[in-house]
Amino acid sequence: MSTLHTVNKSPFTHTTLLSCLQICGEDDGILLLEDGVFGAIKSSPCSEQLSIIMQKGIKIYALMGDVKARGLQEKLHPDIHITDYNGFVQLSIEHRCVQSWY
Repeated sequence: MSTLHTVNKSPFTHTTLLSCLQICGEDDGILLLEDGVFGAIKSSPCSEQLSIIMQKGIKIYALMGDVKARGLQEKLHPDIHITDYNGFVQLSIEHRCVQSWY
C-alpha cells in the first residue's frame, strides 16, 4: 500500500516534514506544496534526511507553481522532482491514498 504524503509547512518553522520523513515507506512519495517547498532547497533543515530517504528510492516532488512563487528554482536539491497540478493529480491516482500533513 503506497501513500502520497503532501506537506505544506516550511521545515524552517514546523517539524511537519521531519515527522513525515520518519514514517515514509519505500513505495511512498512526498509532494511539497505551498510553504512546504522550502523543504526542497539544499539548505533545508531536513536536507540530510531528504537525501537519505531519496537514496532508499522514495521520490520527493515539489509543486512548480509554489517553487516559482517563492523564487526557489535555483536553490532546489538536484534530486527533487518538479511537478505541476496535472502531475499532482497523476500522483494522487498512482498512490493508494493521500495523507496531508498540516
